[in-house]
Amino acid sequence: MRKHTGPDDWRETNRARWDERVAIHTASDFYDQERFRRVRDVIRDFETAEVGDVTGRSLLHLQCHFGQDTLSWAHRGAARVVGLDFSEPAVEAARELAAGLGYGPDRAAFVAADVYDAAEAVPDASYDIVYTGIGALNWLPDLERWADTAASLVAPGGFLYLAEFHPLADALDDETGARIVHDYFRRDAWVDEVPGTYADFEAPTVNNRSVEWQHPLGDVVSALAGAGLRIDFLHEHDMTMFQRFAALRRGDDGYYRFPADRPRVPLMYSLRASRPR
Repeated sequence: MRKHTGPDDWRETNRARWDERVAIHTASDFYDQERFRRVRDVIRDFETAEVGDVTGRSLLHLQCHFGQDTLSWAHRGAARVVGLDFSEPAVEAARELAAGLGYGPDRAAFVAADVYDAAEAVPDASYDIVYTGIGALNWLPDLERWADTAASLVAPGGFLYLAEFHPLADALDDETGARIVHDYFRRDAWVDEVPGTYADFEAPTVNNRSVEWQHPLGDVVSALAGAGLRIDFLHEHDMTMFQRFAALRRGDDGYYRFPADRPRVPLMYSLRASRPR
């Protein structure tokens, strides 16, 4: 698998961007912290069906941001959840959120570390479930290193679950989503300067530079298989979480899809990869 290329300061650049946006996100209507404190659950329905019952199991959430998804799994019965993120402000916000919900560090712990250093940073040697995704892999240049790290943390009989935006969407034009305008197999970094954030497009921001990478679906599957996990399933979905293209329409279920008269393409995917006992 050919390595991705990009600027040497990609990690520091992205961390500065995410550090600044934590306060914006925790105050935003998009994340609606007040509602989350009431319902304690933001897990998507397809993830619920694919992950299954987590009661009594341990779960590690890689690239957890400020912990809403992580804590949702605790609410759903996971015996212990651990969230890891490279942003110190995000981890501080997650710890504060967990404490407000009554979870101590023995039930919900959060660690500030780079995802590539997760095996050394998290408190346990392995977990029943390693959970990640929804806009996570695009921030990482080395997919094989990520897969090796994540796989090493899956306990025998456990699995990794990934739900992510489909890389095909990044090859389509932004307005209609009907034309291929970018190279699906691009290995060079996307370096951009976009102010604001997906949670508040109008928010005034300073650290706007970002460095991201595109990972073809075959690379993701091959990296996990090469790390010793068995692919249980790979599902492609015709919906996404936000209006990625102007042509998308929001359905009653809250997801965005192309209109019924348009040919469908995959906009998200999910997979589970297990470690045999």
